Amino acid sequence: MKHVSGNIEAAGEAEVRVPTRRALAKQQTRAKVLSAARRLFSESGYEGATIRDIAAEAGMSTGAVFANFADKSDLFREIMIADMESLVDAMRDGVSRGRGVDDTLLKLFMAGYAFYKSRLPLARAAFGVSWQPDQGAELRGLPPVQTIHDLFTEQLTLGVERGELSQEAEAKLRSQMLFDCYLANFNEAIFGGWSLEALQAKAKDQIRVILAGARRG
Repeated sequence: MKHVSGNIEAAGEAEVRVPTRRALAKQQTRAKVLSAARRLFSESGYEGATIRDIAAEAGMSTGAVFANFADKSDLFREIMIADMESLVDAMRDGVSRGRGVDDTLLKLFMAGYAFYKSRLPLARAAFGVSWQPDQGAELRGLPPVQTIHDLFTEQLTLGVERGELSQEAEAKLRSQMLFDCYLANFNEAIFGGWSLEALQAKAKDQIRVILAGARRG
């Protein structure tokens, strides 16, 4: 009987807890605030959007905003994390369709540019903040940013394993160089008005030069 009782207790513990009405209301409030903040950051930029404006756009008080987020930078960080996690998914999808190290690396570059081209106003706000000494360091240290960097390293490592690149390819160093180029090109992508075709041509040249000397044979 003790054994049966133990199984019943374990089954009870394994049941998924249903969110309370209060928890659901809090989730809905956060979602409304984030949606309003995304719209205003896109329209007015990071500096132009105030907590008061965001609260009004969401149809609630500033107190309700501060009950869910520490400050404006906390709000912006949440939005950036969500976007970058979606970007990582798009990059992984691109890599899965790549053929060879050059093609997969190019697909990583282009997934990023295509993703942010579809949301230029918010992208401009994000990269404007990323260049600020204090908040920029925090944004660049977000987990999805490291994941994107790791994707470059993974593709170079796979290139070595497939025999496309030599064992002395210095994957970590070259992946950092590729990642730096990927980020630097956003100046043209977001602020310079470059087309995806022009960005692809530049990225292709960068990949070719960075991998020079690392190819087998």
